[in-house]
Amino acid sequence: MRRRDACAALAAPLLGGCSVPGPAPAASRAEFVHVPWSRHASLYEINVRQFSAAGDFAGVETQLPRLAALGVGILWFMPIQPIGISHRKGRLGSYYSIRDYLAVNPDFGSLADFKRVVRRAHELGMHVILDWVANHTAWDHPWVTQHPDWYLKDARGGISGYVFHPDNGGPVEHWSDVVGLDYRRSELWPAMIGAMQWWLDEAGIDGFRCDAAHLVPTPFWEQARRRLERRRPLFMLAEADQPELHAHAFDMSYDWDLQRRLVDIAQGRADAATLRAWWARTRTLYPPDAYRMNFTTNHDQNSWNGSDAELYRSLPAFKAMAVLAALLPGMALVYDGQEAFLDRRLAFFDRDPIAWKRYELAGFYTRLLQLRRHHPALGNGQYGGGLDIAETDNDAVFAFTRTRGPRSVAVAVNLSPQPQGYAAAGGTRRALAPWASTIDAI
Repeated sequence: MRRRDACAALAAPLLGGCSVPGPAPAASRAEFVHVPWSRHASLYEINVRQFSAAGDFAGVETQLPRLAALGVGILWFMPIQPIGISHRKGRLGSYYSIRDYLAVNPDFGSLADFKRVVRRAHELGMHVILDWVANHTAWDHPWVTQHPDWYLKDARGGISGYVFHPDNGGPVEHWSDVVGLDYRRSELWPAMIGAMQWWLDEAGIDGFRCDAAHLVPTPFWEQARRRLERRRPLFMLAEADQPELHAHAFDMSYDWDLQRRLVDIAQGRADAATLRAWWARTRTLYPPDAYRMNFTTNHDQNSWNGSDAELYRSLPAFKAMAVLAALLPGMALVYDGQEAFLDRRLAFFDRDPIAWKRYELAGFYTRLLQLRRHHPALGNGQYGGGLDIAETDNDAVFAFTRTRGPRSVAVAVNLSPQPQGYAAAGGTRRALAPWASTIDAI
């Protein structure tokens, strides 16, 4: 981000060279139709505990006009329910250890306070999704005593802390503050869907971000979607990347693959070849109507893997990666605090308010998100343009064009801390300063 801002830098269209066509059509599958308000939206994640000095809904409400001006379309609230006390981690515990699905954490305010935030967001043209934790509950959730048969049992037949086995073969994790739900129990399904429905009806939210979605059976999510949409159309984001989740359950899934590649580039371990490989994989695995969530960080990345300064090493490198996350196919996510350059890790189990400073990147993000919001080529899924990757003769530069009808956006990004020259349209050569970008919207 910054200096000669990427969105302010206008160059001639980056055309020509070899191109990669858009995603191949999915076989034997009806197109997934997304709610109209999601089609050019960007997403903003709100960590209520850290968002303001007060750490409550009022602290969020005061900043909603600023977020609307930034170009945000969807607000994702991390869980706002009461947090478990038994086996709690840290002083305040994890948002994801839920003690009561149908209540509000009193540290944040009341249900009436949250409803006021939702109404105000709607007045400003934004929509609200709530983080939903269906895989596990706190130890002191009422279901543990009322319905112990709804919970997973250990080898001795008792309820114990949840054991997570990563799909990537990483180390087993013991989530000692939560206990896992057993979706082999059919009675659990309507109870969980009923709790989700309560938030749609009572708070007027517009959908859900579903935590650890791949750990819950896909048929449950498909049933939940069908039943919830009897109320009204909604938007659902899976914290998962299994392609089958897009068939009938979820609008969008995480693109961890892209985020890892952006970190590798910023740290000097990869170049444009890794982005070409990412797109080849994406267009093979996912149908054209699948929204993917593009991000440079989120609450997990920031708290456990590193701040933006740690992951991307420098402000200019972070800016270059944020341009890619915003303008490549997929819905862009901004985690709260990034518009002030999130240069430290936020505590997960305690209060640790964001240092907003001067909102130094607000102008940068406004240009990106407003461009996404208004340019037809930058729509999400089937509502935007495909991706034509240009041959630059220099893998330190990644250039591409997205086109829909007569409109196009051409982008070139220097993926290195050195000045780079590259081949552009018509056989001309151009130069980019370290980590610089050009964006030409037609």
